[in-house]
Amino acid sequence: YFRHKSFGGRFPVNGETMSDMPPHQGLNGMDLVIDGWFHERGELWPGQAMSLKVNKILDHHRSKYQDILVFESAKHGNVLVLDGVIQVTERDECAYQEMIAHIPLYAHPNPKKVLVIGGGDGGVLREIARHPGVEEIVICELDQGVIDVSKKYLPSLAVGYDDPRVTVHIMDGAKFMDENKSSFDVIITDSSDPIGPASVLFETPFYNAMYESLRDGGIVCTQGECMWLHVDLIRPLVKSISAKFSTVEYAYTTIPTYPSGQIGFIIATKGRGSCKDAVRTPALEVQNKLQYYTPEIHKAAFVLPAFAKRAIFGDDSN
Repeated sequence: YFRHKSFGGRFPVNGETMSDMPPHQGLNGMDLVIDGWFHERGELWPGQAMSLKVNKILDHHRSKYQDILVFESAKHGNVLVLDGVIQVTERDECAYQEMIAHIPLYAHPNPKKVLVIGGGDGGVLREIARHPGVEEIVICELDQGVIDVSKKYLPSLAVGYDDPRVTVHIMDGAKFMDENKSSFDVIITDSSDPIGPASVLFETPFYNAMYESLRDGGIVCTQGECMWLHVDLIRPLVKSISAKFSTVEYAYTTIPTYPSGQIGFIIATKGRGSCKDAVRTPALEVQNKLQYYTPEIHKAAFVLPAFAKRAIFGDDSN
């Protein structure tokens, strides 16, 4: 499950795929529930923590790959936690799901075939399904356990699986892309943080695989870390992939329960120009159902604070 944060374990070696690896025996999410509060702490945001009051534990178990915790919170609805890190809260998930999906989709004039890597909760699928012109939606999710708990405890997200255009593959997304070259108009990757096994998703070879799996004129949109915490990770990646992709840009959204209340997106194109302006807009009936995305916020999302613009793109950026 490739969400914006931690995925424990080790990286596959000697020809393994991620599905070949033994279960990860890492953190116990219940250890972070203290005096009725869940406390999120992470090595990529040292010195700070996010705490949510717990009303009730709904599920806690270890899948083949990670520790899965679901709890009902006092103010944020149901919350999904993987390996001790908040992935989704029902209160603010719209800010992430809508932006990571609609920025690339509305920047593309006619997306027909879309690939999602990760996103097992189904929220990105839900948003892609709002585009009637999309003919095929493929998701590669490694952990069936995340899909199962999402369908049980996060039905407003998992409704994305109900769309008949959706095909689910329980497998490593990199392997799937290697087997499906020049196939997709848009690829959306819910990548985890660049530590442990997930580090490969924040390196040039993974972006090369996405490039090869794109059709001409295609767009990739991936989780791009936090400008307040991770510009030292964002800048070298942007620089390294700029040689292959036609354009590489950075946008962001605000979301209270992610570290520092912000998460970014790296948006790159193959044989097309900037994604800063939407080339299509939501129909009125669709826009009325959206909670965060608008054509105006699409454009505004690419306007970075001065420090972030300099840190990511250099002093000479326009």
